Amino acid sequence: MTTATSLGDTTFFSLNMTTRGEDFLYKSSGAIVAAIVVVVIIIFTVVLILLKMYNRKMRTRRELEPKGPKPASPSALGPNSNRGQQPATVTFTPVEVHMENR
Repeated sequence: MTTATSLGDTTFFSLNMTTRGEDFLYKSSGAIVAAIVVVVIIIFTVVLILLKMYNRKMRTRRELEPKGPKPASPSALGPNSNRGQQPATVTFTPVEVHMENR
């Protein structure tokens, strides 16, 4: 925007720094941000729905497929294998705690 100011016989022209396009962008920036937020929410929703459908499909596929053979028992590993034949035990013994008096 250009405005003319007259001081006696001298005319000054001052230019406003914002143009119409910049003014429009400032006024519509809230709408632009809102539109971007809505688009991001829609994208996340679509991805979530696709993942849920994929999970449901894979779960039904796992439930419907025949079960494989059972894993080998520890005795089938061989007579020299001691691993798995002795149960692991953990014993806990309480420890007396002495506190110093100062």
